[in-house]
Amino acid sequence: MTIQECYRQLGGDYAEVEKRLTNVSLVRKFITKFLDDGSFSELSLAMKEGQLQKAFRAAHTLKGVSANLSLTRLFSSSSKLTELLRAEAETLPANAGPAFEEVKRDYEQTVSAIRAYLDSECR
Repeated sequence: MTIQECYRQLGGDYAEVEKRLTNVSLVRKFITKFLDDGSFSELSLAMKEGQLQKAFRAAHTLKGVSANLSLTRLFSSSSKLTELLRAEAETLPANAGPAFEEVKRDYEQTVSAIRAYLDSECR
């Protein structure tokens, strides 16, 4: 699998990330580091515990990382969740659960595609 195929599989924009990072080795370096980013784990825990502010910060961080790496599908879903969590309420909004499930699905697809790409490079 090529990095371009990986980006197609995860719903990203390889041409855009290549413009930003300028070469395939930098794209590979940062896409690999994405697997170590703790934003999604923090988001999952905060959502489970109903911690609005922590969930907002984690969703916002995930949105930023996704934008920088042109992970378009994940960026879109994490942006929606970020805006839902931006509310001035004390508790998680009722519609945050379904929005989180969309982020979770997109995150899992992204991680799966990245791992498949990295595995194919090791063969």
